[in-house]
Amino acid sequence: MSERLSLGLDFGTESVRALLLDLVDGRERAVASEPFAHGVMDEVFLPSGERLPPHFALQHPRDYIEAAGRATRRALESAGVDPSAVLGIGIDFTACTPLPLDRRGEPLCFDPAFEREPHAYVKLWKHHGAIPEAERMNAVARERGESFLARYGGTLSSEWLLPKLLELLRAAPKVAAAAARFVESSDWLVERWTGQRLRGACAAGYKGLVDAEGEHPSSSYLAAVDPRLPSELARLVPADPLVPAGVEAGVLGERGAAELGLRRGIPVSGPIIDAHAAVPGCGVGRAGTLVAILGTSACHMLLGEREVAVTGIQGVVQDGILPGFFGYEAGQAGFGDLFGWFVERLLGREDAAFADLERRASALPAGRHGLLALDWWNGNRSILIDPELSGLIVGLDLSTTREQIYAALVEAAAFGTRRILENFEQHGLRCDEVRACGGIAVRSPFVVQTLADITARTWTVIEAPETCARGAALCGAVAAGSARGGFDSMAAALRSLPEPPQRRVTPRVETRAIYDQLYALWRELHDHFGLRAKHLMHALRQVRREA
Repeated sequence: MSERLSLGLDFGTESVRALLLDLVDGRERAVASEPFAHGVMDEVFLPSGERLPPHFALQHPRDYIEAAGRATRRALESAGVDPSAVLGIGIDFTACTPLPLDRRGEPLCFDPAFEREPHAYVKLWKHHGAIPEAERMNAVARERGESFLARYGGTLSSEWLLPKLLELLRAAPKVAAAAARFVESSDWLVERWTGQRLRGACAAGYKGLVDAEGEHPSSSYLAAVDPRLPSELARLVPADPLVPAGVEAGVLGERGAAELGLRRGIPVSGPIIDAHAAVPGCGVGRAGTLVAILGTSACHMLLGEREVAVTGIQGVVQDGILPGFFGYEAGQAGFGDLFGWFVERLLGREDAAFADLERRASALPAGRHGLLALDWWNGNRSILIDPELSGLIVGLDLSTTREQIYAALVEAAAFGTRRILENFEQHGLRCDEVRACGGIAVRSPFVVQTLADITARTWTVIEAPETCARGAALCGAVAAGSARGGFDSMAAALRSLPEPPQRRVTPRVETRAIYDQLYALWRELHDHFGLRAKHLMHALRQVRREA
């Protein structure tokens, strides 16, 4: 066989990336990106033009199919290879990103009767319309002393599957009644393309509250939350087989082959969450290395050799990232989104403004602009787990410049990262090395240098821009197995292929004192508005909802 390639499909917030990984030398033979036609529907519901309520973030599932097909064909054309060279397919996806299906397994929004109903569409990971439902689930779990809560840092997120299911039952009972299933979009795509019903074990464990035995929380707990929840969960989220990433979920069928432009019979891996795919994508296969994925949001993935209860994380799942390890997840709900908000919404400028701001901000004396910010523009994911928190800038006066505000926002994100790293270590988990990947890590030296300075750690930046897609491709290669030209395990794949290119960013000694001083002040601000006075931010959110 002259060519041995694996295809990684990385479904992000705005687009899908198709990456062809050479299984002989580890080169990324081609990468193609395609935007989603409807983008993120978070203000206007495009099918009708109506305004959406606050906290909504929807997508159109047809965008996934069409964009994946275009991206795969473009990648094949760019690499100059025949589709028969693809030996395996891996899929990673943002999560939790569920949608309701009809009895044929088609998205309910494809039905003309529901095409103008927002709740019939995909609810993106950052859809926070289920905040009241998450609060109800948390309150009941704490009252009952439910042990499963400890696996999720002590708090369930409104981003996850069960709160979004409860939102569907409460807000759109007609949609819920018409639905036959409520599934992760990644599971729907694998089913569509292979004909096999399944649940990706990664998303089920981290976002679906499924334990190591494959069980949801108890029926008595669910009934205490809402009497309908036990039966509706059983009906809409049936006990389909749990398939880990790297395990064959099925082979590409006729419809999948036609939509992707590939041959039938290619093994397809169980799907994985996008951030989790970045861990093998960065070449990480050992405990103690934290992988920070820096994109619109930030995710912090850490492999551990034992399970410990860590407050404020998004979850710990045995074998959730790589087999043989406990996978820990934390994150920041706004990262690149925060910087983009400032440039696009307040300055009204295009992407070129980032380069100008970075140049001006990097010329400022580190931390000497007199500003502090809390990076909660999209709520706080870790360690407070509170989507009702909002952003804050302190220290503004008439001399403040735009580059000073930009620098303060970058520092706020870095302070949030430092708090997450410290939280892991305070709970006894090793963070011997930090690797950064994603678009911001590759494109923004200023952001990464600020992260290194504020955390006082050396950061290894993975220069390959599409590490999630690379990790998905590795999962596809493992699903194919060595008999088909792939690998029999992820460990074998990581041993056989060289690591992606990387560079090291070391902290500047001269910034240590000022950033330690500012971090102590930032912690006061963080604890005051995130714990003691959080009702102020909650009240302001409520005022906006009632407007």
